[in-house]
Amino acid sequence: MQLRQLIPTRPIGFLGQVLISAATALGGRWQFRPKDLGRIAADCSGRAVPIVTVVNVLVGAILAFVGAVQLVKFGAGIYVADLVGIAVAREMAAIITAVVMAGRTGAAFAAELATMQSNEEVDALEVLGLSAVDFLVLPRVAALLLMMPLLYVYGCVTGLIGGMVVAAGMLQISPAAYLDRTLLALDWSHLGLGFAKSFVFGALIGMVGCYFGLYAQRNAAGVGVATTNAVVTSIVGIIVLDALFAICANALGI
Repeated sequence: MQLRQLIPTRPIGFLGQVLISAATALGGRWQFRPKDLGRIAADCSGRAVPIVTVVNVLVGAILAFVGAVQLVKFGAGIYVADLVGIAVAREMAAIITAVVMAGRTGAAFAAELATMQSNEEVDALEVLGLSAVDFLVLPRVAALLLMMPLLYVYGCVTGLIGGMVVAAGMLQISPAAYLDRTLLALDWSHLGLGFAKSFVFGALIGMVGCYFGLYAQRNAAGVGVATTNAVVTSIVGIIVLDALFAICANALGI
């Protein structure tokens, strides 16, 4: 029996399968191996730290540089800490980290599952009575759900460090003054909004990567197409969801 007969081909149907599988797993009846979850979580966290560090430090530095150039004209250079802190916590740390993970981890999910599909390994799992969603998709989505908020927090810290370095170099603002101003500017609403975004972005990247991987064509070209579609769809979805978050946050006065 083909996989396409066992899993709905429409994205909404696939989402429903993932939610049902997650509910079953929360009841203690998961089918995936814990060591698979640990392996995927390690790949989504510790091995992604170098690129997440570099990108967020540079983004924080760029925000600080652009802000300093404008604010220094009005003698308000100290407020560059407010600019960097709020921008990083509300938007940039979550978005930039999600885009990096979409290009790194989401693409890897799509390529891995597409290769398994072309080798008929997914069909072999179904023949053995193992659901592809339970055994392959759920641990990948769960790993990103667990790791993305941690990477978001780490991205906030590294982004603030990048901004602090630029502020100290261009405006001669001491690290203590910069951190003090940042703590005054930030509140839990900014961090909570970014934290919520990281959860949603993690689920999106995981499910999009697995969806295109499972439904890839069974040839070498299909692996490349699935990987490309997963990355492009994830990035577009991240931007769309961020816009929805912005609209909701504005309506709620956050």
